[in-house]
Amino acid sequence: MYIIKVKGVAKIPDYVQLRDDKFTLLAYFRVDRPDKSLDKIGLGDRQDYIMGIVNDLPFGKILKLEL
Repeated sequence: MYIIKVKGVAKIPDYVQLRDDKFTLLAYFRVDRPDKSLDKIGLGDRQDYIMGIVNDLPFGKILKLEL
């Protein structure tokens, strides 16, 4: 799984993309509201771990997650 942090512009907030190994979009959520999206794809129990990575990840970088 890959994680990408996307910088928002003007009134558009910052977003996070979670993608599988084939780079198919699994989840797309605001940095400040990950709850429902992570629960929907079965990663609600890993929210603290994922958001810890998101907070340290620079915008525009792709990081491979080992879950």
